[in-house]
Amino acid sequence: MKDFLHIIISIIIFCPLLLFIIVYLISRKVNIRGTHAFGAASDVTTFWLFFSVPLAIGVLWGVNIGALLVMLAIMLAMVFTYIEWRTKKELEVKPLLRKIWRFLFLVLSSAYFLICLVGLIQSVVEYLRSV
Repeated sequence: MKDFLHIIISIIIFCPLLLFIIVYLISRKVNIRGTHAFGAASDVTTFWLFFSVPLAIGVLWGVNIGALLVMLAIMLAMVFTYIEWRTKKELEVKPLLRKIWRFLFLVLSSAYFLICLVGLIQSVVEYLRSV
């Protein structure tokens, strides 16, 4: 059972897109509307992307950016909070956190796909050099 759980977590960290699709399909089966199902899937995937992005960068280039990523997320949250405070004067915490979390989903998923693309190109170039 421990090995099975380890394999599942490794697959989720390695391929968060698969997790996104699974959560989305399960949410649709439970009769959650399309936009809410997409939001639920992105919320769950964002958490795992916080592990996937630093791990992918670490594997490709040997650089640990976990702490940098957390600091970036905190700084983004501060900027969003400041903008929200300046425009609305009264902060509603739950919608603000949702905006921050969804923005982090966009940033992290874009970073993950870019890292995968660069890693693929890097592997092809290294292969072609060795031939």
